[in-house]
Amino acid sequence: MDGMISLLGLLSLGLEGIYCQGVYAPPTVRIVHSGHACNVEEERYSERVYTIREGETLELTCLVTGHPRPQQIRWTKTAGSVSDRFQDSSVFNETLHITKIQRHQGGRYYCKAENGLASPAIKSIRVDVYYLDPPVVTVHQSIGEAKEQFYYERTVFLRCVANSNPPVRYSWHRGREVLSQGSDKGVEIYEPFFTQQGETKILKLKNLRPKDYANYSCVASVRNVCGIPDTNIIFQLTNKTASPSIKLLVEDPIVVNPGQMVALVCITTAGEPHPTLNWTTGGGGALPERSQVKDGTLTLREISSDEAGVYSCVASNNVGNPAKKSTTIIVRALKKGRFWITPDPYHNDDNIQIGREVKISCQVEATPSEELVFGWLKNGRTLRSSERMVITQTDPDISPGTTNLDIIDLKFTDFGTYTCVASLKHGGIPEISIDVNISSTTVPPLFFSFLVPPSLTVPRGKSPLVAREGETVELECVVTGKPKPILLWTRADREAPMPDGSAQMESYDGVLRIVNVSREMSGQYRCQTSQYNGFNVKPREAVVELIVQYPPTVEPANMEIRQGLGRSVSMSCRVLRAHPSRVLRYEWRLGSKQLQSGHFDTRDETEYSIHTLARENYGEYVCEITNEAGAGRCVFNVTGRAHGPEFYYDTYSPIWQNRPRVYGFKLQWTQMNPDTVDRIVAYRLGIRQTGQQRWWEQEIPVEAPMRKGELITYNLTELIRPEAYEVRLTPITRFGEGDAAVRIVTYSAPINPHLREFHCSFEEEPICMFTQEKNDDFDWTRHSAATRDTKYTPNTGPSGDRTGSKQGFYMYIETSRPRKQGDKARLVSPIFNVAPKNPYSLTNPPAYCFSFYYHMYGKHIGTLNAFLKQKGQSASAESPVWTLNGNQGDRWRQAKVSIHPTASFQVAIEGVRGPGIEGDIAIDDVVLEEGECPNIPPNPEESKAPPKEIHIWLLLVTVVMTLLRGQR
Repeated sequence: MDGMISLLGLLSLGLEGIYCQGVYAPPTVRIVHSGHACNVEEERYSERVYTIREGETLELTCLVTGHPRPQQIRWTKTAGSVSDRFQDSSVFNETLHITKIQRHQGGRYYCKAENGLASPAIKSIRVDVYYLDPPVVTVHQSIGEAKEQFYYERTVFLRCVANSNPPVRYSWHRGREVLSQGSDKGVEIYEPFFTQQGETKILKLKNLRPKDYANYSCVASVRNVCGIPDTNIIFQLTNKTASPSIKLLVEDPIVVNPGQMVALVCITTAGEPHPTLNWTTGGGGALPERSQVKDGTLTLREISSDEAGVYSCVASNNVGNPAKKSTTIIVRALKKGRFWITPDPYHNDDNIQIGREVKISCQVEATPSEELVFGWLKNGRTLRSSERMVITQTDPDISPGTTNLDIIDLKFTDFGTYTCVASLKHGGIPEISIDVNISSTTVPPLFFSFLVPPSLTVPRGKSPLVAREGETVELECVVTGKPKPILLWTRADREAPMPDGSAQMESYDGVLRIVNVSREMSGQYRCQTSQYNGFNVKPREAVVELIVQYPPTVEPANMEIRQGLGRSVSMSCRVLRAHPSRVLRYEWRLGSKQLQSGHFDTRDETEYSIHTLARENYGEYVCEITNEAGAGRCVFNVTGRAHGPEFYYDTYSPIWQNRPRVYGFKLQWTQMNPDTVDRIVAYRLGIRQTGQQRWWEQEIPVEAPMRKGELITYNLTELIRPEAYEVRLTPITRFGEGDAAVRIVTYSAPINPHLREFHCSFEEEPICMFTQEKNDDFDWTRHSAATRDTKYTPNTGPSGDRTGSKQGFYMYIETSRPRKQGDKARLVSPIFNVAPKNPYSLTNPPAYCFSFYYHMYGKHIGTLNAFLKQKGQSASAESPVWTLNGNQGDRWRQAKVSIHPTASFQVAIEGVRGPGIEGDIAIDDVVLEEGECPNIPPNPEESKAPPKEIHIWLLLVTVVMTLLRGQR
């Protein structure tokens, strides 16, 4: 029942009056941060730097203003390599969220917003990711003989390296002893230098002594920046310390058949500490996915030819250089072969003269090539080399893996089938055989045609081939020859891919079949015999032309025309391309009613006009232009609908109502292109609680014509807090309703234009519309004791909010690095209006009591100030109305001060960083209420000050003025 009453209350939405002003403005953006931040600082040239620890969550929000409100906000990143960029190159929303950020994701992030006015607004922030990897210690030694071999000098170098951001600092320890330059004559510490692995620190032990055999630790530190703890590594140096040595218990190379299992065994033969073994392939690449490594043994099950290559075993114990042994795995294989026949090179035709030499060449790729063995058969019987049948296994003039059969003094008795057989020694791989047929068909006098050479023709009527877009077509070339060659199809008239996207397509029957042919496939296609067809003659080729007919392509395909009654409208439909290009006819229709038709002559467009729009002229107009292949359509939607309103977002949310359960909202908008259609006479306002189904509606009349950019204001009242509402606004003209616009109205802490009481405990994220001042050095931070990490500065800051709750929130200044002494953070309240003057009031101007709780605990506490900022007052004229500095103990205290503003005002709370990191200042429960402050607590600072002296002359003047008033 209460819900129904509250909804009925919406019907009482009051019209406060409509007033207008120009508010169109280009966009502005501001980047704010949340999540885990070590620090946000302003550097030179106003560069903002956001520091975050690796593995934490980066969250940046782009706050935009401008009217119309930018609908698309885009985040992009630069700096670093191309691989560092976003996968889609940009993120389209207000908040950029990166979970568990990694070091390579640091860089400069840009937020861009645009609304069509002026240039887009762009802001950037540099994200610096901090990290510290565990250090790695490597040991190197040198042994050299002195003159006359009286003694040996053995020098050991311990090298420590760690990747970090910011730069790392190192310290060396021997047992519990801290080593430093000059502390031990047998020790030298070199200044750090940079390598590819990072900054490196070297400890040199000269002429090893018994005490030098000890545990050495390298401690790497970034000085607790970003809360990153120090890391260390310990290395035990003994008289047995030695670099690694390994041995491979395998042959080199290893020749195997595909499908076999291969086990590569690597063992350590020396090294202290005991080395670790790793396997790599190629130039240090990753191992095959199916491989297994256990105790130094690499197992490859069912090996394939793709897994052949060089495999290396690498042993490392951080002493000296890693040991490396390699072996090569060769997977035996035979790949398909090819053949060609060489006729008499002095003849230009395809016939070979009897009595001359014929050479049949056969080529096969083999791994390993030295195992390749050839054999020749004639009609299935072994053919051996003779004076007239010369067999050579290799030919230096041709590619390796080639065998030749030279037939000297060709005779009719040489007819038959010649077979080239290729195999590998030791077997295990199937043989490859290639047959070459030599026959006596159609032998001309004095000549022998042992093979029929290829020929290509295009059937009559198959070129040019005409088809319509979307059909299936078959391009055909008739090929003859023995053996019948494969045909290769390519585009002949331009460098374009074939229909399947490849550069060429194969055809065994001479037909190229294209399904769903498109206009882009028009052109000439070349059919060509494959290169190796049994002859060393030039390939045969022919050309087929394909003509694809398609309907006219027209513009505009779809267009909306908004126009008011009584005005004129012209619509034009233009032909961009068509095949055949001779367009047959055009036709204009409104719905099913034909308006106009005709034939095209030399023009490429048709136009239809309406001189005076009437209500029956609104609707969908279609212009259809047709040719033999079909029709192209231009569609025009002629309407009198008004454009939608554009809500104005750059206003504060609530309107103060001094009632406990309701709030109001000042709804503001401009009208998009109001002169396009008839004058807007009213708006239909709909409103409903979010999550509800029913809309409550009413009309807002508009008395006068509006101009573009005029701001319209309407006050929504009786909204139940803290509920959110969905508001729909629809313009109305004499045509009817226009386009609607929808926005969400949310409740936030109210601002009282006529202040009676304002209270903020910072429990909600908007923090009562307090803002961080832009010109200060850093920001206040909202936290609760349950979420704030105080392990790095345990002797500072509150252990709960003002009520003692660890879940309650408060605001505090974080004084850790890189904050420095004197840095200021200012928190500014919303703007308050001064209450109207009361002639019977005792105070003129009115007084307000400003109070808050503060917590100032720590040996480095700086200063806390409170300011009154009045409208029209310069920043230089500001002076604190309350101030306190120094350690005040581990408890909350209350501050109260009476202020007397004469104009609209704000209060500002300023925290000033002290000399060290134990200087966090917190505030909570800020209250502003009418009237002087009762029971003002003593200011600890003021209690220390000497009593104020009143000059005797000022006292006399006061007495005289009082007497004069009494005489009047």
